[in-house]
Amino acid sequence: MSRAALYLRVSTPRQAEKDLSIPDQRRQLEAWCRQHGFDVVAEYVEPGASATDDRRPQFQRMMEDATRRDRPFDAILVHSFSRFFRDSFLFELHRRSLEKNSVALISITQTVTQDSAGQMSRQLMSIFDEYQSRENAKHVIRAMKENARQGYWNGSRAPFGYKAVAVETRADAIKKRLAIEPAEAEVVREIFRLHLEGKGIRGIANHLNRKNLTHRNTKFTSALTHTILTREAYIGRHHFNHTDNRTRKTKARSEWVYFETPKIIDPDVFHAVRDRLASRRPTRTPPRIVNGPTLLTGIAKCTTCGGGMTIRTGKGGRYRYYSCNNRITKGSSACHGLSIRMEQLDEIVVSELESRICQPDRIKALLAGLIERQRNHGDEQAHRSKELRQQLRETETKIGRMLDAIQEGLAQETDLVRDRLAKLEQERDEVLRLIASLDRRQTVPATLLSPRNIRAFGQAFRDRLNAQDGSLRKAYIRELVDKVEVSQKEIRISGSAAALATSVIAATKMGTATVPSFVQGWWAHQDSNLGTR
Repeated sequence: MSRAALYLRVSTPRQAEKDLSIPDQRRQLEAWCRQHGFDVVAEYVEPGASATDDRRPQFQRMMEDATRRDRPFDAILVHSFSRFFRDSFLFELHRRSLEKNSVALISITQTVTQDSAGQMSRQLMSIFDEYQSRENAKHVIRAMKENARQGYWNGSRAPFGYKAVAVETRADAIKKRLAIEPAEAEVVREIFRLHLEGKGIRGIANHLNRKNLTHRNTKFTSALTHTILTREAYIGRHHFNHTDNRTRKTKARSEWVYFETPKIIDPDVFHAVRDRLASRRPTRTPPRIVNGPTLLTGIAKCTTCGGGMTIRTGKGGRYRYYSCNNRITKGSSACHGLSIRMEQLDEIVVSELESRICQPDRIKALLAGLIERQRNHGDEQAHRSKELRQQLRETETKIGRMLDAIQEGLAQETDLVRDRLAKLEQERDEVLRLIASLDRRQTVPATLLSPRNIRAFGQAFRDRLNAQDGSLRKAYIRELVDKVEVSQKEIRISGSAAALATSVIAATKMGTATVPSFVQGWWAHQDSNLGTR
């Protein structure tokens, strides 16, 4: 008997709450299985998820199971192909993935043959489903815009300081308007008052966290505080249809719909705060992780909490410091890590690299060990690369599920959820670095150890470390350094011997120490050759 998995989906949580469509889909699918000799071995229920993309937790779990080596079922059954996907390209992409793994996709209401005519019919159905989905979305957004023009709230989470309350019922639709939530509104007023009294955004967040005040069960951060200080809803003017939900990009202002809201902040106070924020905005260009002149952002780490260190300024921008990002955004309650002058840490790192890496004996010892290890572990690297790519897929799937659960309201953005998501993102970044290390690793020739090659690299390396072009210095440092760990007692600089070998090879071939195949966003790799320099 063939084994079947049932995929049941409705588009909105409201449909799921009515509990009509999913039970009907299940009943019809189970009846079809009994009639055609299929044994139901799995069921995946998506209660309120759009089929225009694959960001659906149960869909992702189903596809993972379908592509496993020990494939637990032979077919996926849906009521109609639109339950599977409403995007023709993604429909065919995932269907072919199933076909490659010998899993059939069957619609019990749309029978198609397996020949070319059947394939054309299925593709036409998919194209029509996509067209219908786009048309439905167009009509829905039009209705929601009209709802907003009449001053009603459209169902998303109310801004901090407000709550959505039902005011009337039309047919089956409950109409809601925003009303002030007293406790939250008082926090909003305190934030504006503190800023006018001279406290900065970071200081306000730290102050609120010390008082155990939360932003709906999450700690205040600089970003949350800034959002509150700039939200026009507090002076009675809210805009709907501001952002595209899929791309997260701001729409043209002509598409925005404004409506009145209960005032929490006096307009004069709001405009005074806005002017103060504008006057305190840094005039410098924000440091860029790859192309900017700031050498160590992205690789400087706080050893107290493990977070990254970022740039902050003091004395009106005259001084710049590397500081723990957790301390900056969440205050001292999150981390007590130190700050260090930017030029001081830069000088320490550059000086240590120059004095240690440029020593011929040091270069030769590192490369000799690397060559020997490559001789002994070549086959292991290919196996390790395959394992890492599988781990990357699993981690990205977990991140996607958590984001979907938050977006659909199935999980709250609590500290526990945020911490779990941060750990998964750290795990993903680490796997990406390890994959980059294996992909970029070259077979190192023994001739690389010649005194002439090592001297050429050492001289070219000194030239790059002392280059006037800050972007070039930064790129080269990132090629050789994985991370710079900063604590109260010591600074640890670590990197990869494989990266060193790559640079020496480039120096040998090109006559100068260039950064091989450097691309934006690449993180210097880390592997078994990790060592403190």
